Amino acid sequence: MTAEYRYDVDVLHLLVSPAHAYFGRAREGAADVPTTDAPTAELVAGKGIVGDRFFGKAAHMDAAVTVFAVEALEAIAAELGSGPFDPLLTRRNVVIRGAELAPLLGHEFVLESGKDSVRLKAGRPAHPCAWMDQMLAPGAHKAMRGRGGVRCQVISGGFLHRGPATLVSPVPLNPARAGEASVLRPTRLP
Repeated sequence: MTAEYRYDVDVLHLLVSPAHAYFGRAREGAADVPTTDAPTAELVAGKGIVGDRFFGKAAHMDAAVTVFAVEALEAIAAELGSGPFDPLLTRRNVVIRGAELAPLLGHEFVLESGKDSVRLKAGRPAHPCAWMDQMLAPGAHKAMRGRGGVRCQVISGGFLHRGPATLVSPVPLNPARAGEASVLRPTRLP
């Protein structure tokens, strides 16, 4: 990274699930799968989160970890007059508070957590699925568009821990915009 911007964030949730809960037809309901809100998660370069459904899957190597700003979920709840919503229902792996995520698209960034750190590359937006209308509230799928987080590749692994952390970004972020919807487009790097 050339420039370095540091933001104090909180890692609120680390979702690890070995199976998909929202697959198939919504009328059949979500699958009952084991899901852990882990105090610590191990991330492996090029593979994802150990024990997660996307770990080591070729189709998901560049997007094995989803980082999500809880402020987005709070804004959606306020707009829909519902909630509060359980962040784990979004099925995002790393739920944080304190950072705008959209500007990270196309860039590598670091999450320093405890004495550990991981380097991720935000490759594409994490689009919401239609299940959000059933799992959160009617209208949540549409409200979550543009603020579903970022899907990331693990560049260098390590451990993430729930609690205070630091997000190190190569681009400036505006934490006050963490809950806002945006048109998420990857930044083209030279």
